[in-house]
Amino acid sequence: MAILGKIRSRGVLLMLIVGFALFAFIIGDALTQGSTYFNKSRETVAQLAGEDVNIKDYTANIDQMTEVYKIETGQNELNEDITNQLRTSVWESMLNEKLLFAEAKKLGLAIGTDELSDRLIGNNIHPLIVQRRAFAGQDGKFSRPALVQFLNSLETTPENDEMRTQIEKAKSYWKFWEKNVKITLLQEKYNALMTKAVTANSLDAQSEYEAAKKTFDVSYVVQPYFTISDSTIEISKSDIKDLYSKRKNLFKQEANSSLNYVVFSVKPSAEDYKKVETTINNLSSEFKTTADVAAVVNTNSDIRYDGKPYSVQTVPANLKVFAFGSPAGATIGPLFENDTYTMARVMENGIMQADSVKIRHIFLKKADESKTDSIWKAIATGGDFAALARKYSAVEQTAANGGEIGWIVADVQGLDKEVLTKSFASAVNGIFTVKNDQGTQLFQVTAKTAPKSKVKLAILQMKVSPSNMTVSKIFNEAKQFAAELKGEDFANKAQEKKYVVRTANELQAATDKIADIAQSRQIVRWAFENKKGEVSDVYDCDNQFVVATITDKAEKGIRPIEKVTDQLKAELIREKKAALMIEKLTAQLAKTPSLNSLGATINSELKVAPAVNFSAYQFGAAGFEPAVIGKATTLGANKISAPIKGNAGVYVIQTSNPTVNNTTFDKKMQISMLNSRMSYSLPYAIIQDIRDKADIKDNRMNFF
Repeated sequence: MAILGKIRSRGVLLMLIVGFALFAFIIGDALTQGSTYFNKSRETVAQLAGEDVNIKDYTANIDQMTEVYKIETGQNELNEDITNQLRTSVWESMLNEKLLFAEAKKLGLAIGTDELSDRLIGNNIHPLIVQRRAFAGQDGKFSRPALVQFLNSLETTPENDEMRTQIEKAKSYWKFWEKNVKITLLQEKYNALMTKAVTANSLDAQSEYEAAKKTFDVSYVVQPYFTISDSTIEISKSDIKDLYSKRKNLFKQEANSSLNYVVFSVKPSAEDYKKVETTINNLSSEFKTTADVAAVVNTNSDIRYDGKPYSVQTVPANLKVFAFGSPAGATIGPLFENDTYTMARVMENGIMQADSVKIRHIFLKKADESKTDSIWKAIATGGDFAALARKYSAVEQTAANGGEIGWIVADVQGLDKEVLTKSFASAVNGIFTVKNDQGTQLFQVTAKTAPKSKVKLAILQMKVSPSNMTVSKIFNEAKQFAAELKGEDFANKAQEKKYVVRTANELQAATDKIADIAQSRQIVRWAFENKKGEVSDVYDCDNQFVVATITDKAEKGIRPIEKVTDQLKAELIREKKAALMIEKLTAQLAKTPSLNSLGATINSELKVAPAVNFSAYQFGAAGFEPAVIGKATTLGANKISAPIKGNAGVYVIQTSNPTVNNTTFDKKMQISMLNSRMSYSLPYAIIQDIRDKADIKDNRMNFF
């Protein structure tokens, strides 16, 4: 009871303590949840169709497409431009995919499992699969067995890490095309539904038939707008303002930033050239006389010497005459070309060797190496290599194809050097073995290209590059320029120092790089993170230092009138010129009512636009002139028109040779033709409309 009394006597205090504890617990939980929320927010690269896209998913898709690109093209090293293109391609694909699936869900469209399977591996394989080189046979055409073999290889149990990596890449490659087939099929269904929902009717068909039924040859003279100087036309600010109000919706823009910038190119100094020249001259005597030329070259040269022979096609162009016209032991150089010093020495000539060989193999694991000799003898005595490969080879991917590896060239990447050397040294049908820690491989050369004349050439090449001292000097120059100025001083200071000021107008947040400056994405990000007038620090952009200032920034919305004044003024000038021309040409026609006379008066050659009808898109050589075409089809034969305001100038026309197409009106054919024409543009227009109306939040700038 005493304890209970004490608790009661301190009830208020305890309530405060408990209340505070509960408050702390709730706040702590809320903060933890908030932290999770903000972390997720920081990982959101975009919001598409109401769905967050995590940066990990986006980068995973980029990695996947990059691997697919490498497999498709055979390129392993991708430059910045290709990398940026792949990143943009992934973005566009994700955007279209999310929006398409959202629209398809509303309409109840989907791709069934059986339907997808049929287009992937069934009787109706999709062109996206058929066109892949990975699924081609020996004749270069799509091979169903090759596809089945590829899919079976995905289930292979890996023997080592390298094999595991290759299988994972192959799985990713297949998933990429599987997903793209599914998306394409859904797109086709959606397009089919849209084109059937929006179709031409009998009135459209009749109108199109009538429009093309009657044609005319149209003689004309034209007074181009450029014959009146712009400076003679006065346009008021109120005129521009009124037209801007009418055209506002045409001037939508995304957020953008504009820059002025100066580039400091990192180039070798005179001292750098002298140093390399001295070095190669000092090496000249040793290079020409040493017995160990590989050591001298591989210690000093930008090009390694590996003993591989050069053909006429592969030898450097500036060494071709020397290489194939000099005896063994001959030397040349040092030569200087394109900032590079070069010496060369003929190590061996008179070589006749194929450019490529075709090989097949049987891989025996260590446990089966005892079978090597018996398999060798079987092959050498006419045994069926393909059957032996299928029976004994541990590499399922090639075993299923009779051990075929295919054609290889001398500089192929990823193939063991010993395999390459022995392959090119072996005769056709020759057999050789290569042994390593995993087991033994028996190889057979099955074909070779015709031998070509080749030469072994040792090349010692030294490119002149900027030294650390040179780079530091150029960097300090850029740093000093950046430190001395403010935004408004940028152009003046640059002019004082005789620097070239370049401009980059209306950069978008997703712009990959500025002009041709490599690795300049970082400057774009800076431009969007800072205010107008700010001057950047020095940016290192791959052999170039860049200093920039922000000259303008614009929010998403309607372009301000000052940004489109020139465009509006040009339109108003054209309108006033047209009015002046129409007035003068009308008066002249009253005096001389013939095209020849009018043409002579305004110094315009009489021309003819043949076979013009209402459905035509072009008015003869004059191009797109819909107002002139419209007037020509309603004018009546042999009549001279009043002056017509066109796109390029003011026209006066006269029709002749009316021709009527007496083909019977075929409603079904006409509707089919209109629908066919519409089917090309309608799906794109619909998707573009969906994109325009979608709430797309692009946060890529925060990550790239």
